[in-house]
Amino acid sequence: MTGADDDADGVAQAPRIPGPRWSADDHADLTGRPPNEREEKEPVEEREPDVPVLSHGVLKSLLGAWALSACSAGETAAVEAHLTECGPCADEALRLRDAVALLHRDRDLDLDPLLRSRVLENCLGRRPARIPIPGWVTPYDAETARLDALLRDIGESEWHAPVRLKWYEEDRQVRRKATVAGVIGHLFAVDGLVAGALGLDDPLGAGTPELSPSERTEAFWSGLERPPGRALREPWRDQSHALIRTVSFAGRGVADLTVTYKDFALPLRDSLLERAFECWLHADDIAHAVAYPYDPPCGAHLHEMIDLATRLLPAALAGRRRSGLAAPARQLVAAGAPGRSLHLEVEGAGGGHWYIALDSPAAVGDPDQAVAQVAMEGVEFCQLVAGRVSPEEAAAGQDGDREAIRDVLAAAASLSRL
Repeated sequence: MTGADDDADGVAQAPRIPGPRWSADDHADLTGRPPNEREEKEPVEEREPDVPVLSHGVLKSLLGAWALSACSAGETAAVEAHLTECGPCADEALRLRDAVALLHRDRDLDLDPLLRSRVLENCLGRRPARIPIPGWVTPYDAETARLDALLRDIGESEWHAPVRLKWYEEDRQVRRKATVAGVIGHLFAVDGLVAGALGLDDPLGAGTPELSPSERTEAFWSGLERPPGRALREPWRDQSHALIRTVSFAGRGVADLTVTYKDFALPLRDSLLERAFECWLHADDIAHAVAYPYDPPCGAHLHEMIDLATRLLPAALAGRRRSGLAAPARQLVAAGAPGRSLHLEVEGAGGGHWYIALDSPAAVGDPDQAVAQVAMEGVEFCQLVAGRVSPEEAAAGQDGDREAIRDVLAAAASLSRL
């Protein structure tokens, strides 16, 4: 680095660096006497410090002491005068002052929750990704990264902490005991369905027959030689990275690739959104088990998850009707035509308005034909879809056709599974 006299390019536009502030103790009266008994002193005229003439090399060497407020008054004045003229030294002074701020003992050690997004935004702004992640993959990318951060923070013993899994089957809540490691094994096994659809290795091994998510989980758990522990984190995370990387390189057409779950199928776009939803819910289960603070997804991702659930509800309602678990259809219409609907109003982050067709699974929800309305908070609706709360205790506000409301809420809970 050259000095101001040697490099004219570094002289112009040097930022103004504020000098170190005086300590409050420097102005305090330490005599201990009451204010009304203190002696009145004549104001002392402040004398300008003698500013020494120093070379660029010496001034540069004083920057660290200046940032720590360890320079004399004359040295401080000389350094600050130099910083208005030398751009490289001004930049270095800014960096040193920021570094000194990090040494403050009273600083809150909790990381800013928006730090990761700001760092990524800054990095991508400087050098955009050569192969960007498609927008429809970002919920899965975000939720797997958040869960991985949680797993890095917990101790070895907490991997064996008990976790109670809950979901709905045949209108009753089912419970299953697992551990933190067992939950990660479950996510690993079910994510393998997406891996298989993309031609990647199946964690259950080659030649595994078609199994439902629950059957895959049981098969994976039973195949472990010993109780799972921290060792599961790395293969699970490697698989999630492989999924994101493969989809990013595959191009646009991959979004419509079909992922089969044995009893139903989803396009890859919706499948990864469903995997993001399950990753969040199970991360929340783990967080409760180990007393770890954990927030819901951001509003935009939560909105996408709610939207997926509402798109699945008409088919789930039709399936329950065929099984005799829901009231018969009242007004069948042609596919794509507007039909009798329920207005779902979701409040809070990720909220919005959805109109769910009640009679024909291929019908279009219509505000003009809404016969009932349900108002819920976004996270509460997701808890219902995940089977964490019952339909009876889920809805905060209901109005209109009670039968339609009961059937839709029960259909939402039926979307849950292990």
